[in-house]
Amino acid sequence: MMSFANTTTLPLATFKPNHFQLEVSDKVATVTLNRPEKKNPLTFASYRELTDFFLAAQKDEAIAAIVVTGAGGNFSSGGDVFEIIGPLVAMETKELLKFTRMTGELVKAIRACPQPVIAAIDGICAGAGAIVAMASDIRLGTAESKIAFLFNRVGLAGCDMGACAMLPRIIGQGRAAELLYTGRVLRGEEAERWGFLNRLVAKDALIGEAQTLASELANGPTFANAMTKRMLEMEWAMSVESAIEAEAVAQALCMQTEDFARAYRAFAAKKQPVFEGN
Repeated sequence: MMSFANTTTLPLATFKPNHFQLEVSDKVATVTLNRPEKKNPLTFASYRELTDFFLAAQKDEAIAAIVVTGAGGNFSSGGDVFEIIGPLVAMETKELLKFTRMTGELVKAIRACPQPVIAAIDGICAGAGAIVAMASDIRLGTAESKIAFLFNRVGLAGCDMGACAMLPRIIGQGRAAELLYTGRVLRGEEAERWGFLNRLVAKDALIGEAQTLASELANGPTFANAMTKRMLEMEWAMSVESAIEAEAVAQALCMQTEDFARAYRAFAAKKQPVFEGN
């Protein structure tokens, strides 16, 4: 299994990836999967480079929110049939396990980075592309969105890259089971109704709305936002009693930040608070 990922360098504003487009503006990083002629499939190298990007984002305090989208009217068709699936058929178990663990590392990196991640989904969002969307914190879509967890269609289990753990928590056990057993397409309006998409927006407004939301989050209390993301992740494995205690500790830490004091002073002065993330 070959990897040609570019070494990710900080600050991310100056990083030039090989396998996706990256734009940084107003503390928001926009990642665009950019193979529109093939509906933006992933390759061995793009998996690695995306994972390295999200790992690097943990250390870049200049990035406060991330948008992930696709070029050419589609999000991502998943793993490239000829560049990934073909080679996998010829691999032995040891190599296959290296691959499946490597794909899972991308989901772990998305979940571990402190920045809120917003997926802007139009057109095809399938297989590993649907997983990237699932792993994001917030998902905006269009009526033309077509989301499909296609693993069953290629003879694989639906338990890929954390799908059996995460998807039921987003849309419910029964609905997740239906999608993972059948691989059927979940279209935009149904995806919003089921709760996979937070909301639908017009096709030509999708990236603008996602970046506006990302900018709003990036200019909010980012220490507190990172704490919210961490607790949303950690509390999956906690009892309610443990979660309440963990949140007490987390909130006490947030109460020590200057942003908390800024919000109080602004309220007292009948002004909008200007947060600085500390």
